[in-house]
Amino acid sequence: MIVVAVVGPTATGKSDLALDLAEALGAAPGAVPGAASGAASGAVAGEIVNADAFQLYRGMDVGTAKVPPAERRGIVHHQLDVLDPAQDASVARYQQAARADLDAIAGRGARAVVVGGSGLYVRALLDQMDFPGTDPAVRERLEARAETEGRRALHAELARLDPLAAESIGPHNTRRIVRALEVIEITGLPYTANLPRQEYVRPAVQIGLDCSREVLDARVGSRVDRMWDGGLVEEVRGLASPEQGGTGTGLGVTAARAVGYAEVLAWWRGESTEAEAREAVTANTRRLARKQMGWFGRDPRVHWLDAASPHLLDDALAVVAAADAGTLAVAGTEPVRRSLGS
Repeated sequence: MIVVAVVGPTATGKSDLALDLAEALGAAPGAVPGAASGAASGAVAGEIVNADAFQLYRGMDVGTAKVPPAERRGIVHHQLDVLDPAQDASVARYQQAARADLDAIAGRGARAVVVGGSGLYVRALLDQMDFPGTDPAVRERLEARAETEGRRALHAELARLDPLAAESIGPHNTRRIVRALEVIEITGLPYTANLPRQEYVRPAVQIGLDCSREVLDARVGSRVDRMWDGGLVEEVRGLASPEQGGTGTGLGVTAARAVGYAEVLAWWRGESTEAEAREAVTANTRRLARKQMGWFGRDPRVHWLDAASPHLLDDALAVVAAADAGTLAVAGTEPVRRSLGS
């Protein structure tokens, strides 16, 4: 059964559409995707797999716009609340766990609906993407060479072994040069051979939600207002350590970078006022939305829908039905430019 992924910028309504799709796309034998094919017809409801990096964290609810349990309509959700906020997220670890979820969902005869705006996590779950291991001894030796020989010498070696990687990384990024050479030595393959490819590991269809910049900016503003009024500051205080200005056990490096949390922490460090922190959350959320649009807008396999359409669910179901039937047209190799990506 084809995996359905709902992707796109923050604040476009991905979670709501994913819930609607999970209800509508039942797995009863012979069921045809459509508004009437769901729990009411006796079908097995779909199951949702999260692909938002920060919704992996327990307790990071308000700031990540996580759907509260009471509003999940009884639909099973995977990859929510699986990490402590002090832990650092790992794309490789997520890939392994989330792909196991997809296998289990398929084994139950249910439809998997992936939802999230973390582009790397979506790619890691759906696409051919390998994560070579690390070798501390190899890395230490390469870092020592970078100190003694200079990064340009290592970059020249990378250019000889993998010209494409050298061109992409450039001669000034020592960390990435070292990592590329480490991967080459460990795997015996060019570094670029391990980069993600736009090839699904299982049948999938991506539905992207798009809207005008003006509409999205208004949605972001409203979302930040709801978060602030809904207890974002109190949530950060309960998670952050006393050293970070809170009363909890602490936010790790990854969690502390999340939009909404980083700005509140900066306020507590005396780097801004509360009003400035709130404005920064709004500005950085809008910046994040444009970054997400750029990421997903470069993938010609995404089928874009108007997030503000009154017929959004029907439009999405039509895309899924065409994908199931094998009649869905796919864009060419050039990326589709959307309103936020221009």
